[in-house]
Amino acid sequence: PRLCVVGSGPAGFYTAQHILKHHGGAQVDIYEKLPVPFGLVRFGVAPDHPEVKNVINAFTQTARSERCAYYGNVTVGRDVTVAELQQAYHAVVLSYGAEDNRVLGIPGENLSGVYSARAFVGWYNGLPENRDLKPDLSCETALILGHGNVALDIARILLSPLGLLRKTDITDGSLAALACSKVKRVWLVGRRGPLQVAFTIKELREMVNLPGARPVLDPADFTGLENAVKDAPRPRKRLTELMIKTALEKPGEKTMEAEAAAPREWGLKFQRSPQEILPTADGRRARGVRMALTRLEGSGDSAKAIPTGDVEELECGLVLSSIGYRSLPLDPAVPFDTQRGVIPNSSGRVEGVPGLYCSGWVKRGPTGVIITTMNDSFDTAQSVLEDLQVGVLDVSTSREGFGAVESILRSRGVRPVSFSDWEKIDAAEVARGKAAGKPREKIVDPQEMLRLIGH
Repeated sequence: PRLCVVGSGPAGFYTAQHILKHHGGAQVDIYEKLPVPFGLVRFGVAPDHPEVKNVINAFTQTARSERCAYYGNVTVGRDVTVAELQQAYHAVVLSYGAEDNRVLGIPGENLSGVYSARAFVGWYNGLPENRDLKPDLSCETALILGHGNVALDIARILLSPLGLLRKTDITDGSLAALACSKVKRVWLVGRRGPLQVAFTIKELREMVNLPGARPVLDPADFTGLENAVKDAPRPRKRLTELMIKTALEKPGEKTMEAEAAAPREWGLKFQRSPQEILPTADGRRARGVRMALTRLEGSGDSAKAIPTGDVEELECGLVLSSIGYRSLPLDPAVPFDTQRGVIPNSSGRVEGVPGLYCSGWVKRGPTGVIITTMNDSFDTAQSVLEDLQVGVLDVSTSREGFGAVESILRSRGVRPVSFSDWEKIDAAEVARGKAAGKPREKIVDPQEMLRLIGH
């Protein structure tokens, strides 16, 4: 069987890995629109979390398998259609993730000084489309809308001592911008309460212990929560206990000294829903956010935030909206649920289109960590293997695979990038990084990547 996977992030690689491991004859081709592979492992994981990027080693093993091939610099839906892939392969798996962000849908969202978390993370991680973001960091107070791990990542990057960031693979340009940053206070604002935060304890602990920055949590926000979490699942209980402990910590002498030495601070604000981003007098830039105060109806993860009618304004010159990523439809031939932002499927089988599958965020929505995506991708791969076994996928007719796609791409003037091409780019990045005392210096311009491999 010849199979192809669209997207080379964790979902794509884990799907390919599982199929290759459990089917001795399958051949899997992976298509990626960028010249470089690994998706959000490269462009989403924070630069100061190198251990999370270790999965790249396993993905590299998969890509080097003689039954796997990687074709970068190919945009499916534009350079080659899904229908054309279906002609060339016995099965096609869509694993292209979530390349857009959810919008707030409030006035002032397009003012200068307002950015999506997705674009900001892409900027400091070297995602080509965000390389020219040039965020304005000349204000003292930043406001992040959202209480997830991405929001904490951004707060940590904004407040981290430069010495820590210099040793990471953060891009050169963003390091220079952060070196001139005036931001010294970051508020993380959520519509719901402490029991509904979406970040995890590891990320919160890292933030609480960040050198040179002190947490500012209001003890009143946590009144009575010890009882409320008594019977909560252990991760939620431990997370809440850490917030309570941080809020109630009395500054001792040592802490007072540390605070004098810690000019930077961050805090969590709860039960506030953004209503409008307020403009400066000239109407061009953000100067603050007006928020509706909310009360919670229901409890636990299903609690809803209902506006109370009261509002408050918070001054800030930088607003980052971290309310989630969003998948986009890839090709008119593929069914898409615009409401939920996913491809309608059951166990990864795309509804109404035999031989078409999906895995990762485009399958289940943009939630979870790499391990969640791994399990999800194995689940889709299992569906493909079952369909091969019971004959739903007819392998008796031979399919040309990349041979057929190659002539289509050539006729459209598209030159794919191979995995060994990527390894040249990788070697160049690592060499540049070494010169600067970093693990790598990412190349952020795709044209430069292509020149480097003689394309």
